[in-house]
Order: sequence, then structure tokens, then C-alpha cells
Amino acid sequence: MTGMLLAPRTTPDTFVSAARAARALAGRDAARADRDRRLSEEVVDALVEAGFARALVPARHGGETTDFATLTEAVATVGEGCASAAWTGSLLAYTARFAAHLPAEGQAEIWADGPDTRLVSSLVSPSATATPADGGWRLAGAWTYASGVEFSDWALVMAPAADVDGRRTARFFAVPRSAYRIEETWDSVGMRATGSHTLVVEETFVPARRTFLMDDMFAGRNAGSDEPRHAQPLFAVNGLTFAGPVLGAARGALELSARAAAGRTARGTEPSETQLIGHARAAGEIDAAGLLLARAAAAVDAAVADEAVVVRNRRDCALATRLLTGAVDALFRAGGTRSQSAGDPLQRIWRDANSAASHMVLQFEPAALAYARGTLTTD
Repeated sequence: MTGMLLAPRTTPDTFVSAARAARALAGRDAARADRDRRLSEEVVDALVEAGFARALVPARHGGETTDFATLTEAVATVGEGCASAAWTGSLLAYTARFAAHLPAEGQAEIWADGPDTRLVSSLVSPSATATPADGGWRLAGAWTYASGVEFSDWALVMAPAADVDGRRTARFFAVPRSAYRIEETWDSVGMRATGSHTLVVEETFVPARRTFLMDDMFAGRNAGSDEPRHAQPLFAVNGLTFAGPVLGAARGALELSARAAAGRTARGTEPSETQLIGHARAAGEIDAAGLLLARAAAAVDAAVADEAVVVRNRRDCALATRLLTGAVDALFRAGGTRSQSAGDPLQRIWRDANSAASHMVLQFEPAALAYARGTLTTD
């Protein structure tokens, strides 16, 4: 359904409402997706129809004017049903923000059929090379962890590149689906349905209009768009990309825990005080994490982030993830042997939350050091 043109969704409520519909479908399919290590075409179509692919596309190409707070809540909403679907939806949105750094001609090529182009990205490759050629570069390599690649139309991949003057820089390159193949390498204990396989480019020519400097994206320098949301430094927003699905997963775990407790009560077995206190603490930690992520999103919705906001947002997204995984761990343990059954959804959520939290962007220690070094001074 690539290139499908949809009516604009200009309000937060309509986007989150559409995300609820995607959540319902993804939740019903979550066990099968986990088992088969693949989202269904119907779930991916639902994510696109909900507006994730177009959420951060430049307005001149038909994109929505979605703010980061609304996007974060929509991602978390889907995550309540399936964390892998939320992860895929989040990356559809945020990779389009990457592509907004391309020159105007490159953007026009990617979104020639409308704003619902399915974009994926990968920054990780031990073998990538980009050699200058007339009008662009010759690109080759293999990129791992390309979440959603099975459903993609285009990919943005990073490679070290020799510029025409001999300087070595890192660049992002946009390549169409016809230029890469997929090696099925993703078989993780959690987030199994993200399809984060390896993307392989044997060799292809990438014209200059489809490339931009990595440093520009990291710093928020954007000559390809004048929208403030496309000028945010990477570390101001990329924690939201990956923490949003974990927030949704934790909310899903809390809902399952509450249902289980209600079921025991209906059978005449009241929860103990220890269980009630543990549930309350998990609920509070999930709420606290949600507030941290909401503040991070509000900060970048208000203005282009300065360095103080960048390091605080990075810290808060990592800290929120710690709170969320701690809450999920506690709920999983409280579920006892029942939760460890292969057919119990709480064990899938536990695996998904901890797997997602292992992403390098969500690691607290480097985020904490960046925050402390950026805010503490000595006499």
C-alpha cells in the first residue's frame, strides 16, 4: 500500500485514536508475530494508515504537522498491544525525520508517490564503503539491525565516505528497495517481530542529491527543511524513538497484572498487601516514566533544543527506561509461575521490554555522564 494518499490528520486526538485501532490489531496478532518473528502485512498497513510513516515528513511533501508529544503517545499506545509493532511505527516516523536532511531533489524522489513511503535506517556496518564517483558515490556494505526492512521502500544507511577533496567523513545514503537485499539474521530473545535483519548493498551508485553528512543530522543542521522539528539535534529526540515502545509495553504489563488480580478476586482469592503495594509501586514508576518522556517531548516541541535540553532529554529517556523495565520486572515476578508460561503474554512483554532497553541509545551510564559533564562545574 506504498504511496497511499490519506486525508491529513492535524490533531493529536485523531492520531492517537488511529493508533488505538492499530494497537487493537497488533495486540491480537502479537503472539503469532512473536512466534513467527515477523509482523503481518495487515499490522504494518495499519501503522501506515494510522499516520506513522507521514508523521514527521516535511509538510511540502504531504506530511503531517505532528509534534513529538503526540507521536510519543501514539507509539506508546501501539506498544500497549505489541512492542514490536510500536518499535516499527516509531522508526517509520523518525527515519522520515532523517530523510528531511536530504537535499530538496532527494526528498522529492523519496516522497514522489506521497508521504507514506516506508523508510528504514541503520547506522551499524563493519564493512560499509562509499567511494567518490562522478556526481555521487559508489556504495557497498552490509548493515545490521535494520528494523522493519522487510516492508521497506527505501533505506537510509550510514557509511564512512571519502569526499572529493580526500577528507574522510561519515554520510547517510538513501537507497531504494531495488538496490538492497535482506539477510534474515534477526532471531532475538525479545522484540522478535521487529524483523531487524541485515540489509546488504552489493554496490550501487548514490547521487549527491540522496546523501547528507552525519554530523549535520547529529547537530541539527538542516539545509533541506525549515521546520523546527527537523532541526533538532539527534540526542534531543532519539531517546523518545526507542523509549516510547517500552512505555507502551509497561502499560500493557500493568493492564495484564490488573486483569489477573481481578480474576483472582472473582475466584475468591484476594491479593496480599505485598502484592497490592508492588502493583502500586509499578504503576507509579510507569506514570513517572511517562511524565519524564512527556517533558522531554514538550521541550523539543517548544523550541530547538540547546545543549542543556539535549543532555537532560538524553538522561530522562534513559532513566525512564530504567523505571519502566524495573516495573515490568516486578510485575513479571509477581505473576509467579503463571507468567512464565510460554503462552502467557506477560512473559513476552517482559522479554520485549528488556530487549528494547538494551539499545545503546537507552543506556543510562553514558547519558548520565553526558548530563553531569554538561551541567556540573568546578571552581
